[in-house]
Amino acid sequence: MSGGCSIRAIWILNSLDSVVFSRRFPVVEKRWQAACKSENENASEESFSYAVYSLLPADSELASAFVERKQREGSARGFGIRVSQSSKGSDSWVDDPITRHIVGLYINKEEEGENNLLWPLILHIKGNYFIIVLPLVEPRYLKAYTRLCKRSDCGNAIGADDSLSSLLLDLPSITGAFMVAHAIGDIISADVAEPEVVVSASPSVGGLLDSLTGSIGISGISSRAKPVAAPVASSVPSNTAVAGAVAADAPKIGSRPLDKDALRTFISSSMPFGTPLDLSHSNIFTIKVNGFSSSDLPPPDLKQPAWKPYLYKGKQRMLFTVHETIHAAMYDRDEIPDNISVSGQINCRAELEGLPDVSFPLTGLNTAHVEGLSFHPCAQVPEHRADKQAVMFSPPLGNFVLMRYQATCSLGPPIKGFYQLSMVSEDKGAFLFKLHLMEGYKAPLTMEFCTVSMPFPRRRVVSFDGIPSIGTVSTTEHSVEWKIVTSGRGLSGRSIEATFPGTVKFAPWQTQRLPSSRSGFGIIADEDSDVETENCNNVVNIEEFLMDKMSNDLPPADLEEPFCWQAYEYAKVSFKIVGASLSGMSIDPKAVSIYPAVKAPIDFSTQVTSGDYILWNTLGKCPSTAAEKA
Repeated sequence: MSGGCSIRAIWILNSLDSVVFSRRFPVVEKRWQAACKSENENASEESFSYAVYSLLPADSELASAFVERKQREGSARGFGIRVSQSSKGSDSWVDDPITRHIVGLYINKEEEGENNLLWPLILHIKGNYFIIVLPLVEPRYLKAYTRLCKRSDCGNAIGADDSLSSLLLDLPSITGAFMVAHAIGDIISADVAEPEVVVSASPSVGGLLDSLTGSIGISGISSRAKPVAAPVASSVPSNTAVAGAVAADAPKIGSRPLDKDALRTFISSSMPFGTPLDLSHSNIFTIKVNGFSSSDLPPPDLKQPAWKPYLYKGKQRMLFTVHETIHAAMYDRDEIPDNISVSGQINCRAELEGLPDVSFPLTGLNTAHVEGLSFHPCAQVPEHRADKQAVMFSPPLGNFVLMRYQATCSLGPPIKGFYQLSMVSEDKGAFLFKLHLMEGYKAPLTMEFCTVSMPFPRRRVVSFDGIPSIGTVSTTEHSVEWKIVTSGRGLSGRSIEATFPGTVKFAPWQTQRLPSSRSGFGIIADEDSDVETENCNNVVNIEEFLMDKMSNDLPPADLEEPFCWQAYEYAKVSFKIVGASLSGMSIDPKAVSIYPAVKAPIDFSTQVTSGDYILWNTLGKCPSTAAEKA
């Protein structure tokens, strides 16, 4: 039972906490009950012996337990850390943030007494639905977690033997259950777009169209028509962060209806008898639509992998795209260092006939200071050398992510400088930007666009005054947008300095009544601020007086979004850079080899986009991580 991943059951609940879909796997459940019987027979009275809860609950019982947990933990995900509202036996009592995603439910079964804990349940919220996946683990791990739920001490040391983290390290099925939950979430939300592969050359029209639309891309399969993918939503997560917005725990109302037939087909095909084999929804749905034919059979001496159910026929070529997302927190303060990181992935599309093997040396590992590498299951990766990593893989159909990595930005930040905002009155603020773009960056690196946004989620913008040294400015109800580099006028081979001084005027500040809501610090009641403000003439620092006055009505930070404090000011930078990666990660198309040998053009491209690229107000409050003491 210790190896691999098996799923005991899957439940999907809607926003009304009703089970709208469930699936149980009797084969896996028999293994669980046999393990429970053996565990209960071998348990000694001295070693925390009690009967493990061995039955799966009915849908109504699980829904009731889920509602009870929400009330007990404060929300569906819970606090994640122990607070005054936490009770012994609850997930938050364990005092580990992972309990926001790996939860336990107490099923009301009188005949089972108190031994009614159902754990580990993987909780994934997608759209309008709560997805709960129960993987198979050995009963002794359930007992160990129950002990953690009753510890008197708060928290535990990292790497300690008796901790949740050390417990989960022995459970690879947890990772598999997360993959199942996310795959199901993508299906019910139609978020099934394939990774983007950018074509820099001029390929055939059909191939270019497939790459840009992110379609399934199985062209020329025997004599059948190409499978048509259902309309899908973008898989690119939104990077628009609004300060002060507390993420609601309940999913939004109005999502698309649940496609139960699609779910049943996917689950039956991707995890027969409860064992996940192929979680690619593209493969599963294409097989359902097209079936198989004798012309799709592989050569007799080769074994066809699960991730390639069809053999490609047509014009051959390969496409690689290095897509990096750069995150930054820029402070412009001596006491707080700037923080810059790069998250990258190599997307691939292999339009090759038969079942070839592709290999190439991945260069730039030393330059990029790669902190972590993960590969697609189709890849075979030996031990890497100093600056090269040999990669060999048997590519699946369509666009796929060959590799993901974390790295540093070897060229330095593409945008650096500072942002200052000072309130000169209750309804007027003076700001100043001074930025350097693409400093030290040379051709072929090109910045296609760059936009800076100043969000004011708690104030309504009435007007602004100021002229930037470059670019154009526009306003929305709660933000000021500064477009420094616009599409069609890219910045390449040189750096520029951009400044923008100005003032922004807000609608009059009004004391806000706070709605009743459950917060991480308890219940917030409806009440007006009763803090008496002093005469401003008696206050030495007028700016501190104004900030204190405007902060009187700010609710405490909700533990659901611990970094969204609602009182910080920042500007967010959005940009896109093409021409090369910022980490130094690269692929030499001439070094790519295909076996059996075939003449297929190799196309390589790169693109860098901004993630959370934040300029914190130098004159205001800002969050930062504590520096490690030597």
